[in-house]
Amino acid sequence: MNITITGATGFIGRRLAESLVADRHQVNVLTRRTDAKLSPAVWISAWDPLAREVPPESLRDAEAIVHLAGEPVAQRWTPAAKAAIRESRVHSTRRLVEALSTRSKRPAVLVTASAIGIYGSRGDEVLTESSPVAAGFLADVCVEWEKQAELAEALGIRVVRLRTGIVLGRGGGALARMLPPFRAGVGGRLGSGRQWMSWIHIDDLVGLIRHAIDRPLSGVVNATAPNPVTNAEFTSKLAATLRRPAFFPVPAFAVRMLFGEMSEIVLASQRALPKAASAAGYAFKYPELGPALEAILR
Repeated sequence: MNITITGATGFIGRRLAESLVADRHQVNVLTRRTDAKLSPAVWISAWDPLAREVPPESLRDAEAIVHLAGEPVAQRWTPAAKAAIRESRVHSTRRLVEALSTRSKRPAVLVTASAIGIYGSRGDEVLTESSPVAAGFLADVCVEWEKQAELAEALGIRVVRLRTGIVLGRGGGALARMLPPFRAGVGGRLGSGRQWMSWIHIDDLVGLIRHAIDRPLSGVVNATAPNPVTNAEFTSKLAATLRRPAFFPVPAFAVRMLFGEMSEIVLASQRALPKAASAAGYAFKYPELGPALEAILR
């Protein structure tokens, strides 16, 4: 299959590209980083979504599009950062759909990233794909992001919107920021520790993206493992896996001082379940946190 990926030089996109190339798919990458060290089998096209249109050659004969590009959310939300987060997602998706509208031969499916941040902080409430969305900066960005992707449905393209949780894997993602203090023995829960963390192993996220390409799946899909945990449980399992203590909780006010407005996603409680993925027959390789951390860290 001929598959085009945006954001393929990031933590998730790189792993997806490697997986597809290993199975002999033709992978075309849209990226600002044309010097990125990717497999020689990958075709690279330069694209800055805020500065230029999608290069036509990157979509030629594409049977599937996976749209992962976006400014990192895990940074202090200055006005400039918030503008970049919004525009890198909303504007890039708009330009991608516009480019698809000009083609006579269109891909069968567009799989686009979104985030469970669309639900806001919901305490102990169980969140499925039918749960109402929230308001707030990140939720509003996700709503706009998904609306732009939905426009591709009018072009006869099947659209899958993956609302991704905390992605765990070696060499990047959330764990890259968590590990240094825990390895030093100064890790601990954040705030009360009662907030729910909806996580997914990167192998399952890659597997779910590929499942969405290959199966007649459409609409919203929570890209999270079926067993979310509280922050206190996560902290305990991470410390146990590393064989380190976790006696240094970080008070909520300290998190807010450190991260500013972005602390809302650090302290948010989101108990999201992958109802649509399970109904579509996806079998999680890592449904439980303990074995997922063991596989990554040992």
